[in-house]
Amino acid sequence: MKVRETDLYLPVKSFLEDQGYVVKGEVGAADVVAVRGAEPPVVVELKLGFSLALFHQCVERLKVSDDVYMAVAHKAGKPFYKAVKANTAMARRLGLGLLTVRLEDGLVTVHCDPGPYAPRKNAKRKATLLREFARRQGDPNDGGQTRAGLVTAYRQDAVKIAVYLFEVGACKGADVARETGVSKATTMMRANHYGWFEKVEKGVYGITPAGADAVTVSGRVLGAD
Repeated sequence: MKVRETDLYLPVKSFLEDQGYVVKGEVGAADVVAVRGAEPPVVVELKLGFSLALFHQCVERLKVSDDVYMAVAHKAGKPFYKAVKANTAMARRLGLGLLTVRLEDGLVTVHCDPGPYAPRKNAKRKATLLREFARRQGDPNDGGQTRAGLVTAYRQDAVKIAVYLFEVGACKGADVARETGVSKATTMMRANHYGWFEKVEKGVYGITPAGADAVTVSGRVLGAD
């Protein structure tokens, strides 16, 4: 049997009535309105799944009440779990509540309640962002492009090392670090993330054919730095 949005109504109605609310469906533009005494009304919008339109709808309902929930049908599986986690974060940002309704038994789960949101900044992520910004030379990427092919500060350093080895030949890691200004040159050549370097002997590294190819493409840009 095909599931409909109206199938979410009775579980949500029962959930709210158990908390002392009087509940009615399709009041004005709202799917569900619940009132308890002199408290502000609770508004719930019912949807089978998450969508941008659902968020738009709930934000619009904030014009009539601060207590607005979105209720979506629960689904089994990891993708839905991840969707709930991401959309809970979004709901909190917007001051909305989020409910999921398991239609098999009518279980309603509250993932977050409406209310003002004061996000906690992640100092470590901020430091990482600013460090990458400071280390990157120039502005080699177009904002909005896919992650594939992005020029990072790490890649710029790797190109510097490859250019140096291409021009000078196999060298000790300490010499490469000193001449290129890349303090972690030895570690980068050992890790060989791009397949550009090869160990010639203990502490000495050279460039691979792949590294030489990279130099002909990228070295023209960074070789003069």
